[in-house]
Amino acid sequence: MNKITILMPGEQSERLRKMTEYSTKGYECDVIKTWGEINNLRNKRILFAVELGDSGINTELYSMLQKIKLLGSCMENSIGSVLINTNSELFSRDTARKIIMCANMAGCMFPGRPLSEATGSLKNFNTRKKLEPDLSLEEICLEDSRNVVERLMNFNVGKISEPKMLTLHASNYKTSNTLSLWKMIKSNLTGCNINEIHIENGSVIDCKGCHYKACKHYSQSNNCFYGGVMVEEVYPAIINCDILIMLCPNYNDSISANLSATINRLTALFRKVKFYDKYLYGVIVSGFSGSDIIAQQLISSLNINKTFILPPKFALMETANDLGEIRKVENIKEKAKKFAENIKICMR
Repeated sequence: MNKITILMPGEQSERLRKMTEYSTKGYECDVIKTWGEINNLRNKRILFAVELGDSGINTELYSMLQKIKLLGSCMENSIGSVLINTNSELFSRDTARKIIMCANMAGCMFPGRPLSEATGSLKNFNTRKKLEPDLSLEEICLEDSRNVVERLMNFNVGKISEPKMLTLHASNYKTSNTLSLWKMIKSNLTGCNINEIHIENGSVIDCKGCHYKACKHYSQSNNCFYGGVMVEEVYPAIINCDILIMLCPNYNDSISANLSATINRLTALFRKVKFYDKYLYGVIVSGFSGSDIIAQQLISSLNINKTFILPPKFALMETANDLGEIRKVENIKEKAKKFAENIKICMR
């Protein structure tokens, strides 16, 4: 497939125009600029090219996302990526994960690291420049944009025979609505190879932020400065799994401290092992609201940063506060079964 559908809402800056032209050179492109042009986006390679300017707000983009939401599963069997330019140092990542989540809920899959973002100063490419000192920040930006589109166009949805699933959680089965929901899902995954790891309080120290060379040194032996359960259990399980399922109750509009520390500590392993061939799913329960915020955190940390594949409709999000309330949610068993079937889509 050599055709790209570009969703390009609103006015474009000169820099975004260059990013888009450079990254899509050699491909046939259909460009959609307004929400009214959006209809059937199924079975396509889709590139969002979004200008945020000074304000960080693109009103036509939100009109597009609203139309995509209203159309339901209008992006089934499509694969997506995102280019963003902003004149400030803010807003780009927040907007990107909103785009990805909306498209994902409409059925769009995203390969690992599907985003190229250009901040006003391009300082977000400073680390990359240390590795490529002969290139300017502008040249690195263009190459990064091209890499995102190449991953989009070369991505193939493979089926996995007898996939190994890893579930990470930091909750208690006696009190957790999230784990109760997972039990319903798991009952529909009979015969699947599931490894479940409980990240207990105090078992994972958060990332120290070692110097790159020190982190790289430990990573060569799949190790980390702190060692412990991360090195002994989590690293081998991550390497071995095909599917990672994160079980995330909402704590003050954030994933739990233990799971956050676990994700942070994956950096040492990531220095050596990339996760482009692994799928990410999330089970999220909020006591009040905000499940979308947790889902977007998973998108940022594990899809955009750590290169896990984001399969269509990757997250099951529900609201339940009191003990056992999740079992009273309308049609919850049917929802759990449907989500389990969604996980099985990547199986042969």
